[in-house]
Amino acid sequence: MKKLQGPGAKNDHDDLEHAARRRFLKMTGTMAALLPLLSAPGFSATTAPVQNPRKTRAPSLHGPTLWYAAPASESNVIQEATPIGNGRMGCLIGGDPARDFLYLTDNSMWLGGPNNALDADGQFSYEVKDFGSFTMLAKLYLEVSGHELSGITDYRRELDLANGYVRISYRKDGIHYRREIFASHPDDVIVVHLSQSGGGTWSGAIALQGTHGETTQFSQQTASSHFSGALNNGLKYAASVKVVNRSGSVSVENGTLRFAGCDALTILCCGGTNYTPDVAKGYLDHSLDPLTLVRQKLEAAAQLSADVLLQTHIADYAALYDTMQVNLGASTPEQRGWDTWTRLQARAKTDAAADPELEAAYLQFGRYLTIAGSRDRLPTTLQGLWLSDNAPDWMSDYHTDVNLQMNYWLPDRAGLPACFDALANYCLSQHESWTTITQQHFNDPRNGFRNSSGKLAGWTVAISTNIFGGNGWWWHPAGSAWLCNSLWQHYQYTLQHDYLVRIYPLLKGACKFWEARLLTLRVTDPTSGLEREVLIDDSDWSPEQGPKNAKGITYSQELVWDLFNNYRQAAAILGMDAHYSSVIGSLQAKLYLPQVSSENGWLEEWMSPKNLGETRHRHLSPLIGFFPGDRITLDNSPASLIDGVTRLLDARGMTSYGWACAWRAICWARLKHAERAYQLILNNLAPWRIRGNGTAMNLFDIYQMTSDSGIFQIDANFGTPTAMLEMLLYSRPGSIELLPALPKAWAASGEITGIGARNGFVVDMRWRDGEITGVTVRSIGGTRTQLKFGKHSRAISLQSGQSITITPGSD
Repeated sequence: MKKLQGPGAKNDHDDLEHAARRRFLKMTGTMAALLPLLSAPGFSATTAPVQNPRKTRAPSLHGPTLWYAAPASESNVIQEATPIGNGRMGCLIGGDPARDFLYLTDNSMWLGGPNNALDADGQFSYEVKDFGSFTMLAKLYLEVSGHELSGITDYRRELDLANGYVRISYRKDGIHYRREIFASHPDDVIVVHLSQSGGGTWSGAIALQGTHGETTQFSQQTASSHFSGALNNGLKYAASVKVVNRSGSVSVENGTLRFAGCDALTILCCGGTNYTPDVAKGYLDHSLDPLTLVRQKLEAAAQLSADVLLQTHIADYAALYDTMQVNLGASTPEQRGWDTWTRLQARAKTDAAADPELEAAYLQFGRYLTIAGSRDRLPTTLQGLWLSDNAPDWMSDYHTDVNLQMNYWLPDRAGLPACFDALANYCLSQHESWTTITQQHFNDPRNGFRNSSGKLAGWTVAISTNIFGGNGWWWHPAGSAWLCNSLWQHYQYTLQHDYLVRIYPLLKGACKFWEARLLTLRVTDPTSGLEREVLIDDSDWSPEQGPKNAKGITYSQELVWDLFNNYRQAAAILGMDAHYSSVIGSLQAKLYLPQVSSENGWLEEWMSPKNLGETRHRHLSPLIGFFPGDRITLDNSPASLIDGVTRLLDARGMTSYGWACAWRAICWARLKHAERAYQLILNNLAPWRIRGNGTAMNLFDIYQMTSDSGIFQIDANFGTPTAMLEMLLYSRPGSIELLPALPKAWAASGEITGIGARNGFVVDMRWRDGEITGVTVRSIGGTRTQLKFGKHSRAISLQSGQSITITPGSD
């Protein structure tokens, strides 16, 4: 039975339709509220606190929670501490009752600059002094007198994913003590609220420490401390802490903020810089004083109660989080009783029972990190918003040969389209700089990747980029095409016309670059045996392996085909550049496309039947036309091509870095190999020391570089949930397929609401015994698609705002 609901419809709604409508209204309302921020500057975009009437919401009483029976160790902060963030500021929390630590970041706290320096090979400097690095802002320590671990009971540290905040609770001398810590996006502050029940009080000290040699200053009058400074690149910054108490005392003693005899206490923290995403200003707003702005935000927040601050934060956070609910099946009561680290270790044991609620929580943790790390400002770096020191691996930069893109595969699929805006804003703000640097340096005679024809136009990037329009490491010719793939696919999910207008110059500029770069080559057609002219990439490198002067690498050929295809669609939708679109269409038709090797049966990575690199290399560069591209599909491509994809994927293996396993899992899901995709999910979920790659106690993805150390890299925390959603729903323009790769562990029963599908749709569905029992498809701008599940296939036609509910087997 199907029900159509929309303008003029009179049908009653079942529970699934009610849930879909509530979720849709929340999602579109959030998107509408955030759209104006697409063009707003960075720190100054949120200078004013939220005005009344203020939306508040008390914490919900259910939802996934990550919890631990002990505090995090500061010596192992990156693997144990609990992350929070408001999209601009990030924080890692230890939770020690006697001496808590908070490691604070601002996502514009960067060293470096435009980085026009080239080395002897015509590549960009990749050193901190030139390229720069993402760095910490501050450390905050909270000392509580008499609360040593040895004297407390019932300790619990938990991250409430449904409400977006951290709770730390314990008992001492019969009194229940509690800390609530969150990063508010509406009020733009980090809040630490201390409370108790049973007649106890709080006494101790608060220390704010800079991480770049600053001197902290204090104010007895305002019960606050602060520091400010400037980096060598001219970036000004500041951080401040303010204490609000309703009883007891707060004082400045011997250069320390102290509190005594307080029945409750609220600690407010804010920091920021004068970064602005404006190339005309050199990415620095010299008229902005970060310390003044920080103090204004703290004073505004101090006028509100801790309950109002928390409920405002929850209302804002939940408007995003609630767009998707995930049920992959029931775990056992015993599993539910274990803390998160125990559950992770238990699931990794050979022949362990499935723990579907843990896996659902991992998916929701990826969404949590997306909300916490990507809200209308700069995009998430290699480590997101969370650092343990000022020397992060690879400068915690933006890697453009998979890592930055993987960070943004999740938002549209996971009901968080507004969280994609940070990547779009970043690319738009850097476009002019990237274009200038490309024109100045790409054809440098020392650059082995230069255009041998001498022609040059448009823009591209290096493998690494920073926030000042600068590039680092080696040139990455296909980087512009891959970034455009991400930008275009966001449009496919949302169908926002204004957004397409804004990104169109990026698409066109990338096409200009490739129009100038492509070379003509004569090849023999393997089918007809006739010679023909094709267009190929100039000297290039298949990330990150093989010869550095190979021509026509599969990676670039597929990305350029995708770029040209997407640009032509964009031009047609906008009614622009018909002649140039025709030119690009002619180029697209002549692009060389990869063959299947006659030697090993793999899809070729180079224009050679030989494998010129590592068989089990981490990158899946030759499969980029399969994912994230759509040129190669299981149902529309020749069987020989799909066989080549499958054989290459099989050769790459089932073990690698977390992000590489996530990419593999998505590809296996698209091949409908459910159990192989699921095994890769489990590999990433397992404690990292088991295989050298996997999950830390706090669920951050870690991979091993030496025998005793691991590196945090956040891309797998986004890529793995993306793979899980691809197992549940596969969409491309004109087609939505449900449960394409459902593993046995999730097959008994499940429900998920709010999965985004391309061409402007959102889907809710239920299943039992591996079969769909109910599905609602809602249009957020889409009009037509083909819905497939099991043996069912149905053409769907909707107007924007309409939905259709299908219940198989009903009259």
